[in-house]
Amino acid sequence: MRLLAQLNDLFEILDYKFKDIQLIVTALTHSSYANETKDEITFNERLEFLGDSVLGLIISDYLYRTFTDLTEGELSKIRAGVVSEFSLAQKARALGLGSFLRLGKGEDNIGGRDRSSVLADAMEAVIGAMYLDGGLNAAKTFVLKLLVPTIMSQLSGEGHQDYKTQLQELLQSHSSLEISYRIIREEGPDHEKWFTAEVCHGGMAIGRGQGRSKKEAEQQAARYALNKLR
Repeated sequence: MRLLAQLNDLFEILDYKFKDIQLIVTALTHSSYANETKDEITFNERLEFLGDSVLGLIISDYLYRTFTDLTEGELSKIRAGVVSEFSLAQKARALGLGSFLRLGKGEDNIGGRDRSSVLADAMEAVIGAMYLDGGLNAAKTFVLKLLVPTIMSQLSGEGHQDYKTQLQELLQSHSSLEISYRIIREEGPDHEKWFTAEVCHGGMAIGRGQGRSKKEAEQQAARYALNKLR
């Protein structure tokens, strides 16, 4: 009964009521919870994978149809900022999604409910679950209501900075050499990982960065490289 009451609260926040309750329960279940539970429990990584693609399609379609005067590069830059870990985590916090997550005790104790990578992944999983439960139109309604304000912020230049895209634009303006990222170090237990990433241009390292997720570490590596090159 308690779980059902919590889910009803979440349905009000999402403005969508799931027909298949198991889908949203899975979307809210982190791998740390499944690992600490003896029973076989499905966690949200597969839904996250699906939601990432659904989210990308919805945002790409909206940008393509709405902003007919923008180039492919400009559309890509806006999309990258809108679907970034930072953006999704910010929206998850605004919805209070962290309080509904099923986390393992270790992850919970280190602040997993407010960790950007956990929140962004859960947000994508919810979108994936909504797509399976109600179809593309249900997911589209939710995503656009949530993220159109972020699109407008990106257009006005007030949105979160995507350092990887900025670095790519800067380097490609005068070079055709390959830009690549790699994780060179992982530290800490599974529930408290710390990643170090390196960005290379033409096989040469030009920046390093660290973060709680691989994406965050790559962004910080790109930020370092940008500052150095500028």
